Amino acid sequence: MNDRITYAVMGGGFLLLGIFLIFVAVMANSAPVPFTYIAFAIAIMCLCISYLVPEFFHKDERMQLIKQKGMFYSYFAFLFYSIVLQTLLQFEIINISALAAINILTGLMISTVFISFVILARVY
Repeated sequence: MNDRITYAVMGGGFLLLGIFLIFVAVMANSAPVPFTYIAFAIAIMCLCISYLVPEFFHKDERMQLIKQKGMFYSYFAFLFYSIVLQTLLQFEIINISALAAINILTGLMISTVFISFVILARVY
C-alpha cells in the first residue's frame, strides 16, 4: 500500500512539473522545452505503476502475459509514431529540432508501454 502512495505522489509531482513547464512556455510565448514531454511521460509512468504495483508483485503467468503483450503492442505503436513523425518532418508540416523529436518519441514510448500494461491488466 505504501508503494502505491509513493508512486502516486511522484506521478503528481511530475504532472505538476509538466504543467508548470507548459505554463512557462505559454507565458514566454514560445515552444516548451523538450524535457516537458519526458516530464509528462514520467508522470504517466508513475501513475500507471501506482495502479499496477499490487499486480507486479505476483510473478504468475498472467503478469508475464500482460508484460509480453504490452511490449508487443508498444513496438507497433512506436513504429507508427516514427512513421508519422518522419512524414510530418519530411513534408515540412512541422519544424522541430532533433532533440525535441527524440524527446517526443521517448515520451510517447514510455507512455504507450505503461498505458498498455494498465489496459491489458484490466482486460486479463
